Amino acid sequence: MDSNQGQLVTLRFEQRGEAGRIARVTINNERRLNTMSAALMDAFVAVFGQLANDEDLRAVVLTGAGPKAFVGGADIDEMGAIHDPAGGREFITRVHRCCDAVRRLPVPVIARIQGFTLGAGLELVASCDLRIASASARFGMPEVRLGIPSVVEAAVLPGLVGWGRTRQLLLLGEVYEAEEAARWGLVERVVADEALDAAVDEWVDALLLATPRAIRLQKALISKWEDVPLSDAVRAGIDAFGSAYETDEPARAMAAFRAERRRAKGG
Repeated sequence: MDSNQGQLVTLRFEQRGEAGRIARVTINNERRLNTMSAALMDAFVAVFGQLANDEDLRAVVLTGAGPKAFVGGADIDEMGAIHDPAGGREFITRVHRCCDAVRRLPVPVIARIQGFTLGAGLELVASCDLRIASASARFGMPEVRLGIPSVVEAAVLPGLVGWGRTRQLLLLGEVYEAEEAARWGLVERVVADEALDAAVDEWVDALLLATPRAIRLQKALISKWEDVPLSDAVRAGIDAFGSAYETDEPARAMAAFRAERRRAKGG
């Protein structure tokens, strides 16, 4: 099943048998390296708003169209036409809304990364739950070379790569290869370009082994951990654990696990 938001962001659903439905979202501005214009960002937020209300959704794969870029950054033509602080705030708030929509989506989002991932694109990647890149992918935050700071979800980067690497990314504005990004912790996995789709599908299959409500509880809890002190994080975990038993999902999952273990033992 396909949906199209002004041909700027495309949405395709896949039914994985009884395991549930996944969505593939593609930023579709290939001619301009998938740069994020105001119109594209509005379409993106609309798509993720639709997905947020989908109770049957299990996971999302986010990517950019074509082999040259995941997202080459925010639209420089539009940013160059801004002439006052109010316009700057309005534009960058759109970038934040895209990243926030990814972070707040109830199910995991896998970033499928190829080609250039720069500026706003890297902020979007940092907002995803899991990141897998092709060997030819390139990463950078070049905003300071364009007269602006890296902002909004660039604030997520220290939690991924530490403060030293964050300063290196943001202050030097250089571009880094995928293997180096993986060593830093910016992405979790790097594979050969031709193996990218298969590797993404491996992760999708792994996510579908989890029970639907548990994975939603886990993502929400991880997000809360990022924003609260350790003592509050522990208490939030206790609440989330208790909430898991509001349905019979744990009982069913554990019964299936015990049955499989008995079969493996030949019992």
